[in-house]
Amino acid sequence: MTAGRLLKLLSLLQNGREWPGSELAERLEVSPRTVRRDVDRLRELGYPVQASLGTLGGYALSAGAAMPPLLFEDDEAVAITVGLRTTAAQAVSGVDEASVRALSKLLQVLPSRLRERVSALTAATVTLPSPGHSTTDPESLALLASAIQRGNRLRFRYQDKDRHVEPHHLVATGRRWYLVAFDLDRGAWRTFRVDRLDDPSAESATFRPRTVPGGDPAAFVRSSFASAPSRYQVIADVTAPLSKVEPVAQYFGSVEARSKTVCRITINTDTLEMCSFILASLDAPFRVISPTEVRTYLHTLGTRFTAA
Repeated sequence: MTAGRLLKLLSLLQNGREWPGSELAERLEVSPRTVRRDVDRLRELGYPVQASLGTLGGYALSAGAAMPPLLFEDDEAVAITVGLRTTAAQAVSGVDEASVRALSKLLQVLPSRLRERVSALTAATVTLPSPGHSTTDPESLALLASAIQRGNRLRFRYQDKDRHVEPHHLVATGRRWYLVAFDLDRGAWRTFRVDRLDDPSAESATFRPRTVPGGDPAAFVRSSFASAPSRYQVIADVTAPLSKVEPVAQYFGSVEARSKTVCRITINTDTLEMCSFILASLDAPFRVISPTEVRTYLHTLGTRFTAA
């Protein structure tokens, strides 16, 4: 038995679904008998692998009495779970859906005694959110990630309306988490702010995944920002190459290169304060083309800063 195959088997079992032995054998490219031996080895290591009999039976991983030695020690499990919960709630840049899936897997197999330690530490810890960041419930993120991985439809309340969707991807912008999903009631792809979802729940029935428009969930979220209705649509020319401007401005609107050293950005925002924050974050000279309210606000702001 190779350690690599054992880890692959463990990874398959940790997604929460029940796997028929024949399907595991096909995934691992071994015989069903070898799968049974590998499952027995995981049990020897402390993993609570359950087996059900019959034509619809299979293997599944459930919460056990102790963390298995192949994965983490107790203190490591608590530290990693709390860390993932904290970063997930803050939508830290670089913490993507894979990290949330890891949190989902840990929550599924975490023993009750360690769950109590995680809950106690979380309750005793207060995170000071950064300006402009929204707080997202880590358990909701874990539920969404699990539904995406298993292919379960979701129901939730959003903007005071009931939604029934097929979840596709979670996208973290650095400020917020967004769910890319196919809205079954409207028959269209949508982007939902995760912190605004109320009472999300996963259905047991599965669905065949669709292909997100353009094939890139992150690009789909960016395009939804550019087309979203807002109070102000700000157009400005920035004296900087596209490679410098795009990473900052792409999540607030659209960016196009006018030359090698000048970019034109279109920002959709509901407040003048947010517009000034975005433009200042570019760290480059810029000229606002429209609207007049933005130029007036920036002039007032500049006068105030100069006086300070």
